[in-house]
Amino acid sequence: MQHDTSFDWHEPGLTIGQVAHRSGIAASAIRFYEAQGLISSDRTAGNQRRYHGDVMCRLAMIEACQRVGLTLAEVGEALAALPPGRPPTPQDWEALAERLRTEAQSRIDRLSQVLNELAPAP
Repeated sequence: MQHDTSFDWHEPGLTIGQVAHRSGIAASAIRFYEAQGLISSDRTAGNQRRYHGDVMCRLAMIEACQRVGLTLAEVGEALAALPPGRPPTPQDWEALAERLRTEAQSRIDRLSQVLNELAPAP
């Protein structure tokens, strides 16, 4: 997936179309993530969504979590550790990365065990 990187990811007040274009994530997925409480937005007087400055970073974190295989509930738990309405700090990213490394290794270990159990007996 190609991301548009010619912008400030922390720009406030993004429309859903801008978020979709800049992130490469479908607007329907963005609405779904919002309905699941993974991201949030404000509404204008005309009831249009305007996304907070942290939405692009949160979407990147959601994608990273999904690549490791976390469920949406687990993604929500991981994102709950972030203060709302601000972009994640490098320390926030590192904490998430450590959690994902641990989870990925655990899944690899479990799959390796299954492969060993399925191997023919000598």
